[in-house]
Amino acid sequence: MNPLSTIWDRSAFPAQPAVSFEFFPPSTPEMQHKLWQALKRLAPLSPRFVSVTYGAGGSTRERTHDTVVSIQRETGLRPAAHLTCVGASKTEIESIARRYWHAGIRHVVALRGDPPEGEGRFTPHARGYTCAAELVAGLKRVADFEISVAAHPEVHPDALSPRADLENLKRKQDAGAARAISQFFFDVEVFLRFRDAAAAAAVSMPLVPGILPVMNFQQVQKFSARCGASVPPWLAKFFDGLDRDPETRKLVAAHVAGEQCRRLQAEGVYEFHFYTLNRPELTRAICHLLGIRARERNLDDDASCGSAVAGV
Repeated sequence: MNPLSTIWDRSAFPAQPAVSFEFFPPSTPEMQHKLWQALKRLAPLSPRFVSVTYGAGGSTRERTHDTVVSIQRETGLRPAAHLTCVGASKTEIESIARRYWHAGIRHVVALRGDPPEGEGRFTPHARGYTCAAELVAGLKRVADFEISVAAHPEVHPDALSPRADLENLKRKQDAGAARAISQFFFDVEVFLRFRDAAAAAAVSMPLVPGILPVMNFQQVQKFSARCGASVPPWLAKFFDGLDRDPETRKLVAAHVAGEQCRRLQAEGVYEFHFYTLNRPELTRAICHLLGIRARERNLDDDASCGSAVAGV
């Protein structure tokens, strides 16, 4: 019996799972063009929302803000702004949140955040929020934002223990978070075990798996080392020898992530968050494998769209 026959039988699952896409803010005109091309390519898939990241230490604060507001004003997409505790006081963060609310942004991805490059472990601002749970509560005091937070199937690198990590996730839920988006992972069983453990810890908000298509295996290894995500030996074997063969690498990457998503669907997961790295090709292909079909949307020509992005 073909072990993939059930996984790829679309009749066993809902016709179209919910998806969301993550992008990072551009810093050059060329990157701005690429971002808007990625948005135009993925918008017809009708994502639930698109999120825009926030650099370590708040290094992209204004670019993130301007990118989110530009998406809000110039497209039919629903943007979510990343916001972290790093490098800002509570007053400054609350001011940023009010700017978002006044611009019509209703969804925030609230994160503790990573320290600036070279600073090692996270150190709270002297007058700032010390953790994501505090940030969620602070945002809720500003306005009734929809708030997504992070979850770590393989435990946050700074957590004292798996139990402490789950307790922290529960605190974020209790502070007002609507959903948790997971750090990327490659072993489906890792996510399923985490989902069971979260349920046992009274975490009832939706846990959305974060999917990272492998466009560059060496880059993924670096990402994984920083965030504590494991890279299974079988994944390394799949990409072995493909450093100079980008076309084959794309095919392998689409297969790996597509099978990952379909296996998750078989376990009752019907929402996915894709880390696009501003490159839409693999994400669009994987969504097609999941039964998601494009609908016509009219994004303005990219010559005008995104014109307010800072730094371009």
